[in-house]
Amino acid sequence: MNQSETLDLKIERPPQTLREMTLDRMRTAIISGHFKSGQRLVERPLCDQLGVSRSVVREAIRYLEAEGLVEILPNKGPIVARMDWDLAEQVYDIRLLLESDAARACAELADDKIKADLKAALARLKNAYSDGETPALFAATTDFYEVIFMSSGHHVAWEIVQRLNGRISRLRAMTLGTRDRHAAGFARMEKICKGIEDNAPDTASQAIRDHITEAATIAKSLLTEEA
Repeated sequence: MNQSETLDLKIERPPQTLREMTLDRMRTAIISGHFKSGQRLVERPLCDQLGVSRSVVREAIRYLEAEGLVEILPNKGPIVARMDWDLAEQVYDIRLLLESDAARACAELADDKIKADLKAALARLKNAYSDGETPALFAATTDFYEVIFMSSGHHVAWEIVQRLNGRISRLRAMTLGTRDRHAAGFARMEKICKGIEDNAPDTASQAIRDHITEAATIAKSLLTEEA
């Protein structure tokens, strides 16, 4: 047999690099609230906790700064970016505009394939809610919204949402920590999906608005109380 016919040249996804693993761990620690808003990120303790070198920690911090999760203060160094209601309100306002428009367009364009893709994403989201694992839940939520944005053709809007993803995830972790939001969150997502499945633009757009408005109300209460 000819060797060229049996040689498998396919490159599987390589394992995470040490930098990627460090970045994931630090991002999760910030989003989950393990590292608090305004907390200093001191290199030596971080190296000891993560078991990596200073250069790896510094590189991870640079990425987290670009994501809006870390701030660099003059003469003080990196801290966990502060999250207050003024900032959170802007994030929710942007989400409200972009996501409601994307849902409306998706409902207008949705064919059998788009509906099947969205239902599959909703099923993964349901499993993530049931399992209660935060990273899996955030990943499934991102996948659900990605179907909506990509199917609607709102690619630039999705790029903007992705740039805000770190801040969105911090707020999502905060609001999902309340019992009422955790129970209502998936029900809201089902309504969004149903509006798109029914090719009902107004229904889908309003479902997004209700979902984000509810989350914003909870976040405002929590952040105001914290302040």
